[in-house]
Amino acid sequence: MPTTLPAFADATASDSALRRFLHGLPGVDAVGLEARAAALGTRSIKTTAKAYAIDLAISMIDLTTLEGADTPGKVRALAAKAVNPDPTDRTTPRTAAVCVYPDMAATAAAALAGSGVKVASVATAFPAGRAALDVKLADVRDAVAAGADEIDMVIDRGAFLAGRYLKVYEEILAVKAECGSARLKVIFETGELSTYDNIRRASWLGMLAGADFIKTSTGKIGTNATPANTLLMLEAVRDFRAQTGVQIGVKPAGGIRTSKDAIKFLVLVNETAGEDWLDNHWFRFGASSLLNDLLMQRQKLSTGRYSGPDYVTVD
Repeated sequence: MPTTLPAFADATASDSALRRFLHGLPGVDAVGLEARAAALGTRSIKTTAKAYAIDLAISMIDLTTLEGADTPGKVRALAAKAVNPDPTDRTTPRTAAVCVYPDMAATAAAALAGSGVKVASVATAFPAGRAALDVKLADVRDAVAAGADEIDMVIDRGAFLAGRYLKVYEEILAVKAECGSARLKVIFETGELSTYDNIRRASWLGMLAGADFIKTSTGKIGTNATPANTLLMLEAVRDFRAQTGVQIGVKPAGGIRTSKDAIKFLVLVNETAGEDWLDNHWFRFGASSLLNDLLMQRQKLSTGRYSGPDYVTVD
């Protein structure tokens, strides 16, 4: 089973030690955090930079379908769109991944074979995370065996909010061990964590336990990714690398629907974590409808005409 970094072995030695470490992190200045996120969101992006940012954003999308009505046909259609987002322009980048439930991972893997687009699968009783650990681990094993390259797990928010940090930490460790070579994204459901201090603590907890990415949300509740909570998580990965040399990715998910929104998040990445994170190996958007707007804006930049929503497929 993976273990935490040696520098933090004492911090994770017991529940009380982990509590002391997490509650010893600097408190978040909510007003300052929100003001900085808002200020960065006003940056003006010129045409050449905008074209670059749109292509970069497309390449960072985890194109997602997580519905009870998902069918193999829908997943294959989504995979085809991920590989070739704009059939009229083959210079359009592919998306980073297609994200599905574990029972659809094999279908996605077959459809994406040889494309370079990753298969991401949610697991651990997504989205609520209310299941026994052995059930969650079986969920992960099934997804990996079916061909998932990446696992998006949800933490036990109830345990976290009750202060049972070691339980959450050990669960992430166990899931990481089941992932094998698959990368692990740890979802906090920031809208349920109530405070920015909790989001900072969850970020450090996930990174200490071996997350490859920390992710804001499931997209299944009212409050999902925001500039402020994503900025806070970007600060966490920046500071974690400064202390450990280990780079961790960030994935805002849910509620990011327009090119304008996506570009604001890319500005946050550049100005907070730095250029090293401006790559789909380290930053992703969890989205379903965002790709359509990016494609429409991309065509407008190249042709001078706004094609409207009929130009792209409806997912």
